[in-house]
Amino acid sequence: MRYDIKKSVRKKSIILYFIFPVYLFSYCSNAVDPVIPAPPAEIIHYSYSIINTYPHQQDAFTQGLFYSDGYLLESTGLYGQSSLRRVDLESGAVLHRIDLESYYFAEGITLWNDRIYQLTWRSQIGFIYDSMTFTVLDSFFYSTEGWGLTHDDTHLIMSDGSSFLSFRSPETFEELMRIEVIADGVPVNRLNELEFIEGKIYANIWLTNTIAIIDPATGWVTGWIDLTDLLPNSACPQNTDVLNGIAYDHIEGKLFVTGKWWCFLYEISLIPQ
Repeated sequence: MRYDIKKSVRKKSIILYFIFPVYLFSYCSNAVDPVIPAPPAEIIHYSYSIINTYPHQQDAFTQGLFYSDGYLLESTGLYGQSSLRRVDLESGAVLHRIDLESYYFAEGITLWNDRIYQLTWRSQIGFIYDSMTFTVLDSFFYSTEGWGLTHDDTHLIMSDGSSFLSFRSPETFEELMRIEVIADGVPVNRLNELEFIEGKIYANIWLTNTIAIIDPATGWVTGWIDLTDLLPNSACPQNTDVLNGIAYDHIEGKLFVTGKWWCFLYEISLIPQ
């Protein structure tokens, strides 16, 4: 018996024509829609009270700040003035310091497993130091500008001056994921110095007196901290620049902030409005 290929194909096509939509409808009906978390019902606004005031070296153009074992690790910027410092909290004295080459503009830092990671602004290179000796152990590269740096015990988290935060491997600095920071439906740009505090990312907003509190799972801003008038205009003998620098004592729950060329560093508590 002769097998008619054309008739067979036509028959199968007709069957698929009727069956496939039914299958597709069944599949789509049983599919589970992705769960998209709802934005915060209300963004909490905070003012502050000053708990303690500490001296701060006014030659420090503060780009990164980190608290560890009673000391501050501080990264200072500007070409020809960039450094990495260990600072005594109580006195503000610089206990250990290394200076970067004049063609580097240092930026954010964080401490990860006894290693200090430090970004540079436009050179697309960062450095890894031994946390005790400040000996350079390694370097890493990235394709954006470098601004702020922190970590969540799994990833390094980096800002680049945009509205995005990138989550990176501590071993390779490869970008693994990124989030866009949004407040009231609007991207928040100029994210600068970062600190991971009790499950949230705190970010200085460059050129403002404001710190954003960010949900790392969604990128949504859940709080604003207004630090207007924290440093009185006449407090320092030399000119000052903007607020920048957040550090946190995870054991005592103490929050520290300062700014570029500020003569004081403050321990503050937050007051919800």
